[in-house]
Amino acid sequence: MELQKQKISNGVNKPKTTLIIILILLAGNIFLGVKYFSVQKELRQTQTALQTQTTNEKVLEFSKLFIKEVLKAETEVNFDTRLKLETAVRNLGDEEILNQWQKFVDSKTEAGAQTEVKNLLELLLNKIKIDSNNSY
Repeated sequence: MELQKQKISNGVNKPKTTLIIILILLAGNIFLGVKYFSVQKELRQTQTALQTQTTNEKVLEFSKLFIKEVLKAETEVNFDTRLKLETAVRNLGDEEILNQWQKFVDSKTEAGAQTEVKNLLELLLNKIKIDSNNSY
């Protein structure tokens, strides 16, 4: 009699234990799935922030070079400096800045060049993105 009760008891416990294990595994999968998607979202945000920071750095470096080599120049800008500036502006990978650069380079008069320099500097500053979520 005792042996029959034990067999019945073991038979009843196995499905409950299996069900509990399945529920635990299911909850674990749901948790890991939610965690995966939140990490993916964070990764996308980090990649966007890195791309913005890289663009900002390139724009700032070109701006510094432009100010140093063109605006503060005491003499006419030589060929090597022009080539360095041209390479730097192309490395920005921004078509709008490149077009404005071309307008500046193609200027026929000093007044036209001054206007295009102002437009170029304004465009460069507008390309710099500031993350308003960061508090300094």
